[in-house]
Formats: sequence, structure tokens, C-alpha cells
Amino acid sequence: MSRKSRRLWIIGLCALGIGSATALTLTAFGDNLVFFRSPSDVFTQHVPPDRTFRLGGLVEGGSVQRGAASDGEPKATFRVTDGQHTVPVTFVGVLPDLFREGQGVVTLGKLGPDGTFRASEVLAKHDENYMPPEVADALKRSGHWEPSRGEPPAPATWNTLSANEKPPSGS
Repeated sequence: MSRKSRRLWIIGLCALGIGSATALTLTAFGDNLVFFRSPSDVFTQHVPPDRTFRLGGLVEGGSVQRGAASDGEPKATFRVTDGQHTVPVTFVGVLPDLFREGQGVVTLGKLGPDGTFRASEVLAKHDENYMPPEVADALKRSGHWEPSRGEPPAPATWNTLSANEKPPSGS
């Protein structure tokens, strides 16, 4: 075997090894990626029921109901909206202290066959001026906030946001 052909074999084997390692890595990541979706995304895209994803938006005003699950754990049901569509959410566990109607929220879980999102984790905003970036992007896409027209609506006005109305323009 000549030197040139041996070099080609070595380069080919290295390329095959790197390609195999890349394919295995991407396959492993694909199973563990968690995507963010707004209620409008859930409505327009088919989401497999066994796929874990993050659902974000605003907690719809008047939608929070608290109770107890069959095992005595606290249970909450509420609706998450981006102003165009809403998704019902159930969560068994203790909600964060900052969780309120009209506030931004990001939940982690799976969509049930009945269209209810079963959250395993609920994340709430951390101060009066914070909005999760994913929620801000969803509000921009839905047309409820245009950065060129000013700041996002004041948090005090968010608790009146429903799926059929737009919030008043920011101050």
C-alpha cells in the first residue's frame, strides 16, 4: 500500500469516527431537549403527548382554582394565555410565592390527551419588572406588545388579560 492510499484510509477512518460520534451526540441531545411553546404554538402545532416542553404565558385572570389532590397534596388548576389562545394547566404541589393571576409564568410538563397541560414544575417571575424572555417573545408574536410602541403593559393590568382582548398600551 502506497503512502498516499494509507493517508486516504486514515483520513477516511477519522471522518467516519467523527461523523459517528456527532450522530450519537445529536441523538442523545434530541431526547433531552426541552422546547418552549406559547399557547398559540400549542394550538397550531401538533405536540406529541409524551413530549416534555415548557409552556409560557400569562396566568389568565379569574382562572386559578386551588384544592387538594387525592393524596392530600395541594393542587392548582389555571389557564395560561398569550392573548390569542389559552391552555388549561393542572399542577400538584406547592406553587411559588410569586405566582398570581395576570403574572408571567413558565411551566414544565406534558400535554395530556384531553388538551390539559400537566405541569411538573411552575416558575414565576421574581420581581415587578421581570418577564421571562420566552413570555415576552410570545407576547410580541401574538401582537399584544410591540416594543416600538413602548414598554410592556404594567403588571397590574395583566390580571385582566383574557384570551379575547388585548391589554391597554403601556405608559
